[in-house]
Amino acid sequence: MQKQNLQSINAMIKKNNIEVIDLKCIDLVGRLHHISLPVYPDIMKKMTSEGVGFDGSSYGFRKVENSDMILVPDLDTAVIDPFRQAPTLSFYSHILLTDDKRSPFPQDGRYLAKKAEKLLKDITGADKSWWGPEFEFYIFSDVEYDTRTSTSFYNVKHAEEFYKRAYHAANPFDIYDDFRDEASKLFKHFGIDVKYHHHEVGERGQQEIETYFSDLLCTGDNIISAKYLLFNLARQKDLFVTFMPKPMYHQAGNGMHLHLFLTKKGKNAFYKKGEYGNVNELGRYFIGGMLKHGPALSAFTNPSTNSYKRLVPGFEAPVAMTYGQGNRASAIRIPKYVSNPQETRFEFRPPDATANPYLCLTAMLLAGIDGVVNKIDPVKEGYGPFDKNILSDEFVSEHDVQFLPRNLTEALDALAADNNFLKRGGIFTDELLQQWTNTKNEEIKAIGTMPHPFEYKMYFTL
Repeated sequence: MQKQNLQSINAMIKKNNIEVIDLKCIDLVGRLHHISLPVYPDIMKKMTSEGVGFDGSSYGFRKVENSDMILVPDLDTAVIDPFRQAPTLSFYSHILLTDDKRSPFPQDGRYLAKKAEKLLKDITGADKSWWGPEFEFYIFSDVEYDTRTSTSFYNVKHAEEFYKRAYHAANPFDIYDDFRDEASKLFKHFGIDVKYHHHEVGERGQQEIETYFSDLLCTGDNIISAKYLLFNLARQKDLFVTFMPKPMYHQAGNGMHLHLFLTKKGKNAFYKKGEYGNVNELGRYFIGGMLKHGPALSAFTNPSTNSYKRLVPGFEAPVAMTYGQGNRASAIRIPKYVSNPQETRFEFRPPDATANPYLCLTAMLLAGIDGVVNKIDPVKEGYGPFDKNILSDEFVSEHDVQFLPRNLTEALDALAADNNFLKRGGIFTDELLQQWTNTKNEEIKAIGTMPHPFEYKMYFTL
């Protein structure tokens, strides 16, 4: 994220003949919204001092009777939008209240992310947390779906069909390598550095793009930008992209694995040569906190009913509250291939891209901080390290292995029973937790009362 000011932004507007200013933000569940303003003299001065009013109730933020809110551009997020016909300068936004102080909205995920980074520094002395997401998604040639009183269906058409061995498949059988190349250039345009891309395990068009590390706030922005550019690129090419955790029966699910480490004085704060995975005590406490609070975290890292159709044994699904090196069934994996001390890290594997990324990453960070504060040792807690088949009946019978929630209801129950770690520093509030729970319960209720097509197959003639 490059530091900007009014002078540099105005120069950018003039140099690129910008005609439109676009303000973007996400609603509570993570869906992107925007508002566009034609350029006029001193527009940026007015935007930064006054912002733009909007209806917060339509975003799920506020009640109708008190719904006025304000968007103010974050100048550091400026990017020329490649998907608009008119030259458009796009910004992510700060969300403010309409009180006399123009206070930050306490449920704005970007605001929470900044508060969490400050708390991390105050408690651990770390400079920053660094995050590297892996984006898994499917590309389909055509998709139809609908749900009505007397109709419920989906029909997916895929141009690829492997019989196993789809992982890292080569062209001409990997038909979307050029799409990923083009997407990677767009990632760069949005300030996101791509590590690599490849065909994933899914045999009907699953892809992966992995990116390098950014701080917490930038990573949240990058996740939204990645989805935005992939959706738009697919639309341009008459293709369909989905990040749904489980869009197809008997195919690998889409995760959003998150690699994480801290720095102190610019150096990796997790590294200690000779320890298991070269991870020191601070790193172990971080792992312990995230595993201890893993079930509650699921309400934010895996916040859709569809999430739990991915989180089942098999398909490399990370279902066990354990950690180890190279063990993809564990919630936390310490990559064995990392040799650079500066990149010593662990990977939290359960999350998926239906998450609100700011809430997801902030919750994870707070769980790790709690592990540090309370010195939660994952070894003493029985979380590992394990480098064997942790899903075998023999292993489960010998160890008290805990597993992720089996559905969103269980995740919300876990959150209700374990949320104090989220309130440290006043970052998550009771109001936010209640609103999140209410929103997700409404989704569960809506889906729970809708007959499923498979139920017709099972029960129609019974």
